[in-house]
Amino acid sequence: QVQLVESGGGLVEPGGSLRLSCVVSGRRSSDYAVGWYRQAPGKALELVARISRLDSTNYTDSAKGRFTISRDNGKNSIDLQMNNLEPDDTAVYYCNGDRFGLLEPSRFGSWGQGTQVTVSW
Repeated sequence: QVQLVESGGGLVEPGGSLRLSCVVSGRRSSDYAVGWYRQAPGKALELVARISRLDSTNYTDSAKGRFTISRDNGKNSIDLQMNNLEPDDTAVYYCNGDRFGLLEPSRFGSWGQGTQVTVSW
């Protein structure tokens, strides 16, 4: 059974950077399209970045130019490099995957614990 575990969050000042990691166990990460999602307090779960099985990437408008999603096949992980962070990026970040690239949040019945990102002075 495949499992995805998020890590790398923390407290950072505006303008700072963090690198999140989504480690896949039970299958090769390259078998999955993977999305990074976030949920801020009182807001819906949002897909912010995605990478296909062929490594094409897409970002929400707020993430374009600041976030980069990539695979690390050595770690069997999908990482999210986040630069120039803003207070509005504060949220719990989750990853999830699908072999057929269907990454709408409503499709998933289970989520990991996520990793908290807080951007504040």
